[in-house]
Amino acid sequence: MASHLRLHLAAPPPPALRQQHLPRLRLPRPPRLPLLSLPSPAVPSSLRPRVLSPAPARARVGGAEAEDSDGEGDAGGLVGEDSAVFRLADQRVASWAYFAGILSVVLYGLNVLWIDPATGVGTGFLDAVAALSDSPEVVLLLLTLIFALVHSGMASLRETGEKIIGERAYRVLFAGISLPLALSTIVYFINHRYGGVQLWDVKGVSGVHELVWLSNFVSFLFLYPSTFNLLEVAAVDKPKLHMWETGIMRITRHPQFVGQVIWCLAHTLWIGNSVAVAASVGLIGHHAFGVWNGDRRLASRYGEAFDVLKKRTSVVPFAAIIDGRQKLPDDYYKEFIRLPYITIVALTLGAYFAHPLMQAASYRLPW
Repeated sequence: MASHLRLHLAAPPPPALRQQHLPRLRLPRPPRLPLLSLPSPAVPSSLRPRVLSPAPARARVGGAEAEDSDGEGDAGGLVGEDSAVFRLADQRVASWAYFAGILSVVLYGLNVLWIDPATGVGTGFLDAVAALSDSPEVVLLLLTLIFALVHSGMASLRETGEKIIGERAYRVLFAGISLPLALSTIVYFINHRYGGVQLWDVKGVSGVHELVWLSNFVSFLFLYPSTFNLLEVAAVDKPKLHMWETGIMRITRHPQFVGQVIWCLAHTLWIGNSVAVAASVGLIGHHAFGVWNGDRRLASRYGEAFDVLKKRTSVVPFAAIIDGRQKLPDDYYKEFIRLPYITIVALTLGAYFAHPLMQAASYRLPW
């Protein structure tokens, strides 16, 4: 009986039964889409297949993670980089020791080759420019113009220059030429800031000193974020053209321009003469050009990602926030509680108390 049952179970089904099951086995199977396949640009975003995961899909844009959105983005999806991030675990003692060594060499070389009247060429450069006019206003504008042409010109040629000599070498060349010219302009302004024609004097007006001090303090909070990585400044880390998006960048896309305007207005109000006005005109003009040139370079490097950033930020402080294009996250304040911002606050306070030393050092130079 058992053997008969086994033979019965093992026997093939009758032909009629096989024909009934045959159509079901031959039903066409739907095409399988790869899990990570990207939709065609022509397919509407609402029909795009998405990966089911707890976090939204992200792409690497400009060195930062960006959300896979329809282009407008939001407060949580960055197309640029999270600025002022400093992780102690990522730092290497050797890198900072190298930075300190480079800084010492640069300062020594700057003193010998440019500052020291006995060995440097800085005095000869200032004398040559000053020989063009007896007006301190004209000389100051010429110095600012020379610096602006070199600084902005080399910034514009950065991409080409880096391809020829490399990122680090070009950064060293850029700093080696720009730094002496900037120093000469600053020292000349300090030494001649009370020359020219006095236009107003409000030093004795109550509250003006406090207003000027506060304005200068705020100006440095805007001026500093032109770079957040000091190791890149010294070319210890490979320099990059960054597209920052958090922190001060949410308030204004060009904080250095805004900071320079605040600094110029504060100093012009306090000094109140034609030399201060000339300095402000030159510096604000240079940084206004930098707004256009900076946007042009970022658009060339990052393309559509920069278009998204440009739409949700503004040059005028707080404008994008007020009209709703910039949506601040709930914990926005945390973007400022970072070591680079804390450091610049400390350095700004230190620079204020070091003003007498800076002035004394400038007076020692025949500039």
